[in-house]
Amino acid sequence: MSGTPAYVVRVAEDPADREACFAVRKEVFVGEQGVPEDIEYDAHDAGAVHVLAVREDGVTLGTGRLLHGAQAAAKTGGDPSVGSLGRLAVTRRARGLGVGAALVRAIEDAARARGLTAVDLHAQTHALGFYERLGYRVYGPEFPDAGIPHRAMRRALQR
Repeated sequence: MSGTPAYVVRVAEDPADREACFAVRKEVFVGEQGVPEDIEYDAHDAGAVHVLAVREDGVTLGTGRLLHGAQAAAKTGGDPSVGSLGRLAVTRRARGLGVGAALVRAIEDAARARGLTAVDLHAQTHALGFYERLGYRVYGPEFPDAGIPHRAMRRALQR
């Protein structure tokens, strides 16, 4: 990892940050995974908490979002104390650097700050091991989302 510029993970605060988040999602989900662009962006983006990982030289490495309250209800079984982590994407050049785990922890911190007690997510089945290593547990059957197999997962948050 020597020679790799450091990065920070932070909440997206302004329109430029949000555009950087959306650019990573387009690169990863639309470009690499073939998710139709018209379903990648949704009405939840406006009220979500977005986080991004940015290298010290300004290059965006990854993003994710937290839905909470009414926005999360359909994804969490209606429990208002559970947030929904989603749209986690790390650029190809940043994979293996710990960016994904850092983004998950930042989303969990944002959930705690909003008084949430757990975080749910819908994981692509190839990523189950990644989320399990971060303390998430699978529940429910496999289901398709954008033509990609997923499983629901949850992690209780410690105060």
